[in-house]
Amino acid sequence: MRDILDLDRYPLDRPGSPAWHALVGHCRAQLAADGMFSLPGLVTQAALTRAMAEITPLMPQAFTHKRSHNIYFKPTVPGLPDDHPALCKVETASHTLCADQMPQSVPVWIYEWAPFQVFLAAAMDLPALFPMLDPLARVNVMTYRTGERLNWHFDRSDFTTTILLQAPEGGGEFLYHTDLRSDDNPNHDGVARLLRGEDPLMQTLRLSAGTLNVFKGRNTPHCVTPVEGSTDRVITVFSYYPRPGVVFSPEERLGFYGREG
Repeated sequence: MRDILDLDRYPLDRPGSPAWHALVGHCRAQLAADGMFSLPGLVTQAALTRAMAEITPLMPQAFTHKRSHNIYFKPTVPGLPDDHPALCKVETASHTLCADQMPQSVPVWIYEWAPFQVFLAAAMDLPALFPMLDPLARVNVMTYRTGERLNWHFDRSDFTTTILLQAPEGGGEFLYHTDLRSDDNPNHDGVARLLRGEDPLMQTLRLSAGTLNVFKGRNTPHCVTPVEGSTDRVITVFSYYPRPGVVFSPEERLGFYGREG
C-alpha cells in the first residue's frame, strides 16, 4: 500500500502511534469546524496514473445517468407548496463504474485496506466502519465530462468519502453551505436563497487529484460546478456503514446503476 498512499505524510498504517493520533485529532477538528476534512496528496501520482490506466478502458461500460431533480431528490416535501423555490428543478449528469466492473483496481484496493477503514472510523469518531456487501455500490467511480455536473443536493448518509482521481482543466469546483439546515429546522427559505445564487455564506473548494475528502452532507447542501475543457473529472466514492452487511435493494441498484446486479 506504500506505493499507492503517501504513508510518510499520512501514517494510516500506524494506528495508535502519536503521529496517527495527531492526524485523527486534526481531522476531527476540521470536521467539527467545517463539516469536512481533506488529505491532499494521499494517493501518490504513480497510483493515480495507474488508476486512470485501469479505469479509462472500462468507461464504455459506465452507466450514464442524467436526471432532473430538486435538492431533496423527492417529488414533494411536506409543508412546501409545489411551486416553492426550494423545490426548483436542477440537472445532474454523470457516468458510473461499479465495484464489480473493476475488482482489481487502485480504488478497490484502497477501499478494502483495513487500516483505511480504521482511520476513517476514528476520524469520524465512530466505533467502527464496515464495507458494504453490495457488489455494485461499495465502490463507484464517477466521471463528469465537459458541461456535466453534480447539482445541488443533500446526502442521505451522514458521511461521504471520496478521492479525486483526475481533476478537470476548469470547473469541477465543490460548492457548499455548512449546516444550512438542521434536524429541527429545514430552513426552506435559506435553501431557496442558495439555489438563486444569493447565499453569502456559500463556500467554494477546489480539490487536487489524489485528495481524500470526507464530508458531512446530510444537512449541508452541496454541488459541483460544470466541467470545463477536454479533461474529465473522475472521482471515486467509497461507501462504508457503521453496521455490517449493508446492501442496496434491486430497485435502488436499478435506479442508480441501470441494472439490478
